[in-house]
Amino acid sequence: MFFIRIAPQKLYIAALRLFLSLLLLWYLFCLFVPPGSGTTVCNISFPPGSGIRRLAAELKSVGVIHSSWHFVLLTRLRGEAHHLIAGEYVFNDGMTPSEILHKIATGDVDYRKFSLPEGYSIYQMAELLEQKGYFKSNVFLEKCRDSVLLARLGLVGQSVEGYLYPATYNLLRSGDEEQLIIQMVGQFEKRYAELSAAVGSVAGLSRREVVTLASVIEKEAVSPEEKPLISSVFHNRLRIGMPLQSDPTAVYGVRAFSGKITKTDIKRPSPYNTYLNRGLPPGPIGNPGSESLKAALSPARTNYFYFVARQDGTHQFSRTLDEHNRAVNRYLRAN
Repeated sequence: MFFIRIAPQKLYIAALRLFLSLLLLWYLFCLFVPPGSGTTVCNISFPPGSGIRRLAAELKSVGVIHSSWHFVLLTRLRGEAHHLIAGEYVFNDGMTPSEILHKIATGDVDYRKFSLPEGYSIYQMAELLEQKGYFKSNVFLEKCRDSVLLARLGLVGQSVEGYLYPATYNLLRSGDEEQLIIQMVGQFEKRYAELSAAVGSVAGLSRREVVTLASVIEKEAVSPEEKPLISSVFHNRLRIGMPLQSDPTAVYGVRAFSGKITKTDIKRPSPYNTYLNRGLPPGPIGNPGSESLKAALSPARTNYFYFVARQDGTHQFSRTLDEHNRAVNRYLRAN
């Protein structure tokens, strides 16, 4: 019999080569072959200060990567271990580790979008948030009136009404009511500062009074071009102590303003009802947008004291009560 004798050193080298080849194949398999077809979807939270090993272990536990060790190795080889962005992410088992890593490294966070229309009150906003399944309306309204939060934000008044800037926001799925409010007030502060720098302030009116007036303008105006004119009417009335007699103020806190009010609305006792109380309401009746804020800060120069809605959404402006009564007969009583 003949025996082939292999030197131990050669045997060791061959075994090492085989091991490294298998290791490379395993690495490439984990790198390019996803665990599934994409049917398994999961939400992963990567908090600030959280380590890559913890993230990798969670990804492995939900089945979107083959190996936590492989994911950590890939992250370190690519130099991304200290450049990952915290947030809420959505992954599926059809993604490769490279795709998952790219998503975290670029901060492709999973958000819930929320858009606040101009003029919406906190009551309308609370209903909208509940309809979307984000927050309970009563919990959101409680947070809007949280005195501790109001103090932190530097806001005067009973709620954040008027300071929730109408825009589209990205809200983390783990975000709460307070985070959304802080985000919206922050956007208001930024935009108001820009407007104030551009058009200046209004003599005799505090910022809160400007925001209150802007919220009334927002509710009254349909056409953006008319906002400076509507603002001029209210400024003129305030100057001579004439009641504003603004329809939306009569129903604030009772129901959303739909363009019409009743005699019962006009007579309803409320500090916001400008038919019964002179001057501005005690606070905003909604959350105004940029154009309404700008109009409140910079009204048109007119001698108008009255306006009435036409049938096309615009308004007829008048200087005297006689002119106004004729306009009312033409546009309201005739229909």
